[in-house]
Amino acid sequence: MEQLLLLVVCFLLGVVLRRTGRIPPGATSALNAFVITISLPALALLYIHELRFDSALLAVIAVPWVLFAIGFIFFRAVGTRMGLARGTIGCLILVGALGNTSFVGLPMIEAFYGRDALGVGILVDQPGTFLILSTLGLVVAARYSSGELRRSEIVRRVLRFPPFLAMLLGLVLIPLPYPPAVTFLLKRLGETLTPLALVSVGLGLKLSDIHGNRSRVMLGLSYKLLLGPACIVLLVLMLPIQKGLPMRVAVFEAAMSPMITGAIVAIEHDLDPPLATLMLSIGIPLSFLTLPLWWWLLRGL
Repeated sequence: MEQLLLLVVCFLLGVVLRRTGRIPPGATSALNAFVITISLPALALLYIHELRFDSALLAVIAVPWVLFAIGFIFFRAVGTRMGLARGTIGCLILVGALGNTSFVGLPMIEAFYGRDALGVGILVDQPGTFLILSTLGLVVAARYSSGELRRSEIVRRVLRFPPFLAMLLGLVLIPLPYPPAVTFLLKRLGETLTPLALVSVGLGLKLSDIHGNRSRVMLGLSYKLLLGPACIVLLVLMLPIQKGLPMRVAVFEAAMSPMITGAIVAIEHDLDPPLATLMLSIGIPLSFLTLPLWWWLLRGL
């Protein structure tokens, strides 16, 4: 559970640093830029390279894609009916339809299902959540931040997204073993993601923002922590999908708190940054209460 302690401590450090005024203006943008251009690409090169795909696990990989698709439809429909701004809808899609399947997800999987189930979590995270963010997520960010864009411009943004390029390179390099020094370097650089991302979130937190965003936060977290996973469970029960531990872990991952990196992408594209920060700062601790409930409910799946 040390990883969970790290999440809490780094977030609180960001809050404290903001209150002391010892962090210069623009520090949040600098931290986010480091995460996007250094930390995430390092993790992509490390974990994508280690993936070994199995056709029997395609349904597991599909879970985060289905969760994102349903979330996209849900937030567009409800957001339009509520008269929400385009930036707010884009933020809800990026933060509310993508789960924290690695930095919260993997420690939670180990705690509830054991270390042997971590391989399933990595499959859900890398060709699932991470790939969604690097492709469809970036398309959503581009469209909702700048209105209608040419397809060529969207493609250009995706192809210039450092984690996406690192993911492609990792796939190409799968047949080639990494030297130990390269593995060590990528691991150490990747380990900077959690502390820097959570400090950045803590720096951006303003409790005064809660008053004007209460309904939006409730909307986003209701889907992410409750409604979205429930939809996945119903689909698994209705369709001829193999049940068992891998599927239980995949659905458990679907119930994770909002994705840290999805929030950072939303903030970088100016998609309602206060809402993105609030959904993380409230969603992560709240998931510590909802995840045990989901583990109990999924025992028979």
